[in-house]
Amino acid sequence: MGSGKSTIGRQLVEQFAARIRMVFVDLDEVIVDKAGKSISRIFEEDGECVFRALESEGLEMLTADSESKVIATGGGTVLSAPNRERMKKAGPVIWLDASPEVLAARTANDPNRPLLKGVDPLQKARELDRQRRPVYKACADFRVDTSLLSVDEAVEEIAGFLSEYADE
Repeated sequence: MGSGKSTIGRQLVEQFAARIRMVFVDLDEVIVDKAGKSISRIFEEDGECVFRALESEGLEMLTADSESKVIATGGGTVLSAPNRERMKKAGPVIWLDASPEVLAARTANDPNRPLLKGVDPLQKARELDRQRRPVYKACADFRVDTSLLSVDEAVEEIAGFLSEYADE
């Protein structure tokens, strides 16, 4: 949450479309389209379990075909073992990492972050980091620390990795 998945993924595809030949899909947008309501409303009205089920269904749909995609998943998508398996089968998994302090600063005033509703953003970022970091580390094929990188710098690092990956 706040590492730059949607922004960096979208720019990666726009900037290097000819080189990496992929389309960009934001899993959160797929969930919103399917549910017919915002993620915040899904959390409020249906709960996180329903959101996670929609997330898994959306990921399954996106990875079912052979079209090459850059998929921006939510930070919790990787917590499900079946989701990790789908992601690994679909292609390289890139982890956009950032310190909890940076993530909290980026997301603190965003009302569209249901996991931050009514909590201290830094405390929540540290909690999520402790819970998720081992899973991200185990699943990722490539890690980019976006804490101090511009979007362009992060995109360049990822494009370089994908070019090398495609050449293998």
